[in-house]
Amino acid sequence: MRALTVDIQEASGRFLCSTIFRPSGKKLMAKGHQLTEEDVRLLVTEGMSEVWVTELEEGEVSEDDAVLQMSAVIGCGSLEVRPAPGGRANLLATEPACVLVDDELLRQLNCTSSVAIATLANYSYVTTGVRVATVKSAPFAVPTQQLETMLSMLQERGPLLQARPVRSPFLGLLYCDPTSGERARQQLEPVVRQKTDGYAGLRRFAMHCIEDEAHTAQALLRILSYRPTAILVASTTAPAGPEDAVGRAMVRIGCHIERFMAPVEPGNLLLLGYKDDIPIVSAPACFRSPRQNIVDLVLPPMLSRYRVSGWEISGLGLGGLLA
Repeated sequence: MRALTVDIQEASGRFLCSTIFRPSGKKLMAKGHQLTEEDVRLLVTEGMSEVWVTELEEGEVSEDDAVLQMSAVIGCGSLEVRPAPGGRANLLATEPACVLVDDELLRQLNCTSSVAIATLANYSYVTTGVRVATVKSAPFAVPTQQLETMLSMLQERGPLLQARPVRSPFLGLLYCDPTSGERARQQLEPVVRQKTDGYAGLRRFAMHCIEDEAHTAQALLRILSYRPTAILVASTTAPAGPEDAVGRAMVRIGCHIERFMAPVEPGNLLLLGYKDDIPIVSAPACFRSPRQNIVDLVLPPMLSRYRVSGWEISGLGLGGLLA
């Protein structure tokens, strides 16, 4: 890339090397803007005869072309790309969704000095129109070889991020207590509603029961018969793990226990199991306070019908100290 001053009549197709302002101080055209014939006519009316521009050299791609090529392939799912001024493009959600990010691939792509990609945190829940990611190019031009290397990485590894739609989410809720399920419902339901009211179109089905193996298993089977997207077990007790009443009930109905304990505070006593493809989450003490905890982290991907693994839970430790 080289900078030069050219006659205004020869500027069409070139890129502005600096921002142009009107005498009043109002910005007329931004740095990096590619001039069109219409732009040239406008600048002539503003009294300009020369303009400072940049010219791409062999082996370079313009900043706008580079970010459009990258943004077209870094994501999948419910996303749209919107170009923005200054060698930038934004990816926006087209419907309520959960954002899934390959953080290792993101770091590898951001090792280049030519393109910078920023995304929302993994497992973020977004509504329609929310910006999920932004791609920013180095000023004016990107080396073709660097761009091709990044595109090749994406072709080999797959998309960097996914906006996985959250459509018709249906949440099963089970309140339980060793002496009175109704007491558990009265104590915990307000916080449960605070944590779930933000999901667009969410339906709920709630039950309560005595917290012992037989009653809890029976209640879980009843909720499962309605085929919810996910089930939350809100208990007034702190479990000892898969051997407590809730854990034994999950095993009794044929659940696969995926993970006990999470490197997240609050919420380290998470118990996650799957009955076929339906996740069941027991998270003691997480429904006593509206503060962010493990439930807020794992619920968005579960409502998008993404199967969260024990390995992924183990990776939540970095940044897992929430309060």
